[in-house]
Amino acid sequence: MKAVVLRTFGPPEVLGYEDWPDPGPPGPDEIVVRVGAVGVGRLLDLGTRAGTNRYFRGRLPHVLGSEHAGTVVEVGRDVHHLTVGDRVAVFASTTCGRCAFCTRGRDDACLEAELIGVHRPGADAEFTRVPASAATPIPDDLPLVIAAALALTGPVAWTQLNLAGLGAGDWVLVNGAASGLGSMTAVVARHLGARVIGTSRKAWKRAALLDLGLDAALDATAPDFEDRVRELTEGRGVEIVIENIGAAAAWPHLMAVLARGGTVVSSGAFVGDRLPLDLRSLYQQSQRVIGVRTATRRHVTSFWREVAPHVRPVLDRTFPLAEAAAAHRYLESGDNLGRVLLVADEDAR
Repeated sequence: MKAVVLRTFGPPEVLGYEDWPDPGPPGPDEIVVRVGAVGVGRLLDLGTRAGTNRYFRGRLPHVLGSEHAGTVVEVGRDVHHLTVGDRVAVFASTTCGRCAFCTRGRDDACLEAELIGVHRPGADAEFTRVPASAATPIPDDLPLVIAAALALTGPVAWTQLNLAGLGAGDWVLVNGAASGLGSMTAVVARHLGARVIGTSRKAWKRAALLDLGLDAALDATAPDFEDRVRELTEGRGVEIVIENIGAAAAWPHLMAVLARGGTVVSSGAFVGDRLPLDLRSLYQQSQRVIGVRTATRRHVTSFWREVAPHVRPVLDRTFPLAEAAAAHRYLESGDNLGRVLLVADEDAR
């Protein structure tokens, strides 16, 4: 088969589109998927390719590609909920199902979790072999590019907001709302009845966020940021801050607009700066900061059942699988609004 192969860390040009061994027959609990579309992410794809993803434990040469959607072409002998021909969305994270976190429903913190495309071969290829438990059947009329864009960021956004205790009418501030995960979080929050403030440092992205229906779009580092948030929220601040970037410049401003009893969700930390934390303020304001590494299995299931039929991801651009280097270069430029995807099968559109 053809695949996008990473043989050495470096700039986008190190990615080669070349012949690669087929994934082989599925194990008892696995399936083989003909890939239709696959998302491109900053940490999991760009970070791994550049050699800056500290979570990468694979060996080179390696095939990237985590969240994807496609058609089942083989099933293992112990797989009963899927059959050949099923169209599926594949969640990026695989868990053990046995550790203390998995058994109490917090498998986002699984001790043996692995990411497709990071710890095991990925989906930047014509075919991929994955655990059947990671695949969710999707409707026949849902384009595979849409399913791939929803496969990871949708359940993660749903998990973030649920664990933060979102209530209808709450104010949610999404830092970096023009990113793939940020835009999905904003879309899901709006669907759940939240009032949403998105942030971006680029004026054109803030204008585009308003066009998407957000209540406000601000620059978190602007001098009037805190005043504007207080004005929007009638002085009380926002109940939830979703912070997936981890950049030190915005952190004090985000904490300053967090309401009494509010929650900051950290889920991603692409920049990953070390940030100051005012423990006295947390104590006095009954606030909390929680880390959400990925979605839980129950939230993956409930997302596709309760949320996916009603939301659509923000799609920026698609590239043919053979042009993965161009897709990486484009995402690296920061000029995207929403998701960037690779298309392995033209029928995926």
